Amino acid sequence: MLLRRDRALVAVLIMLDVAFHAGRTGTVSAADIAGRAGLARRGIEPLLQTLSRSSLLESVRGPRGGYHLGRPRRDISVAEIVSTVVNIDSDGDDGPTGDLFSKVIDPFWCEQEKELVARLRDLTLDDLVRRAEAAGLRKPLTEPISFSI
Repeated sequence: MLLRRDRALVAVLIMLDVAFHAGRTGTVSAADIAGRAGLARRGIEPLLQTLSRSSLLESVRGPRGGYHLGRPRRDISVAEIVSTVVNIDSDGDDGPTGDLFSKVIDPFWCEQEKELVARLRDLTLDDLVRRAEAAGLRKPLTEPISFSI
């Protein structure tokens, strides 16, 4: 289920970080993403690999390497990011059981999830970048300023 899946939230955060700081032309390192998100680099590496394999991100090797978007941010929906990293296993036997769950909670939860997925399909990375800018976040300078005295 999508509701409050940490893996999905972190994947959306990673993609937004890359869209905000690198876009399609620049690159951002895994260490920088992890640092800004307050996460361990080794913890986000599997998500970065999954997002790269799905072509949502492109990996660039070398000293100036890192990640950049695989497509324009207006063409990447939040639903696509979430579905890439969340394996929805509806046949799992490790969840709750009983009449209240099967006849009330599970159908209600499925209904809410369908509504959420429909809303996420309409939301793009471009929309999230605009929200970040509206919240007052500023993109860093592309190159550090160097002074000679």
